[in-house]
Amino acid sequence: MKNITVIGAGTMGNGIAHTFAQRDFNVNLVDISANALEKAISTIGKNLDRMVKKEKITEKEKISTLSNITTYTDISEGVKGVDLVVEAATENKELKLKIFGQLDNVCDEHTILASNTSSISITEIATVTNRAEKVIGMHFMNPVPIMKLVEVIRGKATSDQVTSTIMEMSKTLGKIPVEVNDAPGFVANRILMPMINEAIYTLHENISSVEGIDTVMMLGMSHPMGPLHLADFIGLDICLSILEVMHEGFGGKKYSPCPLLIEMVAAGKLGIKSGEGFYNYSDGSRNKKVAAQFSKN
Repeated sequence: MKNITVIGAGTMGNGIAHTFAQRDFNVNLVDISANALEKAISTIGKNLDRMVKKEKITEKEKISTLSNITTYTDISEGVKGVDLVVEAATENKELKLKIFGQLDNVCDEHTILASNTSSISITEIATVTNRAEKVIGMHFMNPVPIMKLVEVIRGKATSDQVTSTIMEMSKTLGKIPVEVNDAPGFVANRILMPMINEAIYTLHENISSVEGIDTVMMLGMSHPMGPLHLADFIGLDICLSILEVMHEGFGGKKYSPCPLLIEMVAAGKLGIKSGEGFYNYSDGSRNKKVAAQFSKN
């Protein structure tokens, strides 16, 4: 399996494309927006430049990585002859179902369809296809080129062979895959999101400040980054979407999004990507701190 398509050129999509291309896979990066594709290639180039500067890769390897990526705005053209499609679109169930229905129609019969969803049911996604045994989850962590974990999520119908193939492929990417059964939030977000939500409730109820809450978790619990800072890094809209999926699946207060989170998303305060969340990133300093933290890994 050497021919891969990534659907979506956003933060996760360009990171996934970068990771596959650096391991010498042929990668088709697909997005409906030509501007998004141009921005994605620029981002990948800058990330590779940083790796060259740190002597983690050579200039020749950077050039080779970029040459392994081809961009498309037409999904039908972008999936021709590929062995695996990794969908990395926005965390929206209706959008993902629409994309997978389309992929099932235009992909070769042998093509495995994977979703980078962080919470949405793989089993449900598979129902809009005629290849449920070939539908699986590949939940990469952000930033993809650096973070080692991949949650490999089996839907109810996902075959043993497809699961084994994706587990082994993840290892060739230098990742550590963990097989997970399908459930809202899987493992990572089922544990992480209630903690982030509780941190937001703690702020909402005026128990402590943003800095106070993050400091307690960093110094008291040895977390490398406080939960509110991490929420900004993930994207508050993404946090809200995941919590809504989990609340729908499980019910209960611990999965019910804090009103403060809902208000912030409605106001467009989404974290790093909007320039403001629990912290202000307008001068880039907090953003640089996040990059520095992850570059240590």
